[in-house]
Amino acid sequence: MDSPLAIIALAALAHERRLTVFRTLVVAGADGLAAGRLALALDVPPSSLSHHLGLLEQAGLVQVRRAGRSLIYAADFAAMRALIGFLTEDCCQGFAPVAACTTGDCI
Repeated sequence: MDSPLAIIALAALAHERRLTVFRTLVVAGADGLAAGRLALALDVPPSSLSHHLGLLEQAGLVQVRRAGRSLIYAADFAAMRALIGFLTEDCCQGFAPVAACTTGDCI
């Protein structure tokens, strides 16, 4: 991931409601959630949720697919890993125990 894409993704996440939406989609996993179900779960008006999901989708953090009449939203885990990788690529000045934590191999 390059800096301009990272800035767009971070800007999309820099809002309490969008961060909550994204984290909820991360918990939902690859199957995602229907927009209506997500709106009910988060007690968000559908029009407001649509706006937030659109910004997350434009930032490349969320994917959407149609299932019948429903729109299903899911976190884009590859984009999330790319953003985390971008943020940690020069982590810890090579200090092995801390650098290992960025790959999930914490001591």
